[in-house]
Amino acid sequence: MAAELVRGQNHALPEHKVRITVSAGTPVLALASLGDERGAVTGPEGIAHPGARELPGVEAPDGSADRHRFAVDLDAVDPAVYQVGVLLSLPPGGPARFGAVAAPHLAVAGVDGTVLAEYTLTGLDAETAVVALELYRRQGAWKVRAVGQGYADGLAALFADQGLTAPGAAELAARVHACVAAPVAPDPVPVSGVPYAGTPGPAPEPSNAAEPTAASAPEPAPAIGADGTINYAHPRRRRTSTEPPEPAPRAAQPSEPGQAPRPVAGDAGGWSMDEWLYNQVWGMFEDLARTVAAYRSAVDFADSRMDRELDEALSDPRHRIGGSGNAARDTARARRDELVAQAQAVLDRDLAQLAAECEVVEPALPAPYARWDNPVWHDHHVPEESPLALRLGDLHLPERPDLRIPMLVRLPLERGLWIDNGRTGSEAAMAMDTDRLRRAAMDMAVAHAARLLAVHPADRFSVHVIDAAGAGAASLAPLVRAGVLAGPPAAGAAGVSATLERLTRRVDLVQMALRAGAPEDLPPDVDTAEQLLIVHDFPHGFDDRAVTRLRYLADEGPAVGVHLLMVADRDEASAYGPLLDPLWRSLMRLSPVPDNHLADPWVHHAWTFEPDLPPQGSRVLDQALERVAELRRTGR
Repeated sequence: MAAELVRGQNHALPEHKVRITVSAGTPVLALASLGDERGAVTGPEGIAHPGARELPGVEAPDGSADRHRFAVDLDAVDPAVYQVGVLLSLPPGGPARFGAVAAPHLAVAGVDGTVLAEYTLTGLDAETAVVALELYRRQGAWKVRAVGQGYADGLAALFADQGLTAPGAAELAARVHACVAAPVAPDPVPVSGVPYAGTPGPAPEPSNAAEPTAASAPEPAPAIGADGTINYAHPRRRRTSTEPPEPAPRAAQPSEPGQAPRPVAGDAGGWSMDEWLYNQVWGMFEDLARTVAAYRSAVDFADSRMDRELDEALSDPRHRIGGSGNAARDTARARRDELVAQAQAVLDRDLAQLAAECEVVEPALPAPYARWDNPVWHDHHVPEESPLALRLGDLHLPERPDLRIPMLVRLPLERGLWIDNGRTGSEAAMAMDTDRLRRAAMDMAVAHAARLLAVHPADRFSVHVIDAAGAGAASLAPLVRAGVLAGPPAAGAAGVSATLERLTRRVDLVQMALRAGAPEDLPPDVDTAEQLLIVHDFPHGFDDRAVTRLRYLADEGPAVGVHLLMVADRDEASAYGPLLDPLWRSLMRLSPVPDNHLADPWVHHAWTFEPDLPPQGSRVLDQALERVAELRRTGR
């Protein structure tokens, strides 16, 4: 039985030679794209279109028609290809938008005609081009995913989102449109069992779906917007040497026939094992987001269909006599339960595979990505190179709270952090004593600072602290005791002013040196290492001038290596009103207790964030700081 996919859902492909048919209510263009592990095409040569139909392993249809058929041999694609996309576009002179025509229907079938998966592109409106499906490689196996990502600005916008430059995307779109002749007749011999007429899909796509920018954004900028949306764009790390890349990541281990391949750590692309693991973590994050979205969409569809059938049954006068009305209601509920059970089975299968992957990935993570209870910290040595990313905590969804994905952010930090020690807006925070909550927030800030110090070369990172009232002394004790701070924690208004003035001067001098093209001409007293400023109990000890300087550091500091970590209660800081709001919006908000204020960029789930702190009674943090201090003392 073929799997009827909803937007975001994936399905395993047991066969590597497949036929993809497209049935539309109007002539359309059908194209294919070959993408790397990040979803980016290598250039115009990575697009199969009517003017250049054949690529290794893929043959695209010719011309514009209401029916198309692709031939795909996944064993013949280049080893660097991880994604094969199926793209549809309205031709010049055709309908103005997909919303004005019947929903296109796609089917993926084996060479014998057995349909493996189907997808109906419902919900399109002003779009004129769409990424309909993608076949993608994951842990050595191929899967098909229903994407349904549309573009109102047409093929040029779609190509640009797949990694082409704006001029190149526009030029290729014009070339594709120019080579389209009159609509061609459909292939008279369809793949057996594949319907050509569009049929309603089993469920509408989630109404809160977002663009899958993580695999296609031209420039990565991992960030969280003012609405709490995480942009976990897959990295496009620029190669900095002419050395050949490291060998391809390890293939997934073989499994029993009919079962998914056993996962392995590092099953992704990149220039190093750290980058392979980084990519793999965010692949898991996206898979979990889309798998749960497909399940929720299927349940919503089952509920809406039951409601519709119940309304129809109750509106029919014949069902008001005898037991026919009860029978109709029972039938509608049974259909709903059957659909939900099918969706639950698919969800359980996908979550089990992700859980198995987490079990092998988590122990293999390097110190910057690892939990504090990971044994890697017991044998950790201060590195000679700066890390790629940093773990801030874990993320999970209510469908499987124990399945936690590491929350990694790229380094250097593009935005500062705000650890909220207030009780407003969080049920978990409301249940905690105020003093305990404030201590937990400061402990979390110290843990982040200790991790940053431990995973950077000893001379590449400096930490400054503003603790105007001295309320954070207990939490700061490990940093002070190890002697790894740039200076004693600043106290009082004078200490606040002096620290902010020193860091503001550094930002100004580095900016001027960079603009002059002479970064080596900085004064000898300027610390060129990355700087982290921890501010505790803001706004205590701050006047208007200090707040202005703090905002300046938040805006201008990250570009020249000065980063901000605030530990504060926004309600207490609200007295500054509009003066504070830009600062709040520019920082990434985290919570010292579980809180679901973060969202992903694909379907906007509300993810619960769990902070990662050293185990109670453990000396792992002290030991990491002692290694940093020892290396600084010896200069080794």
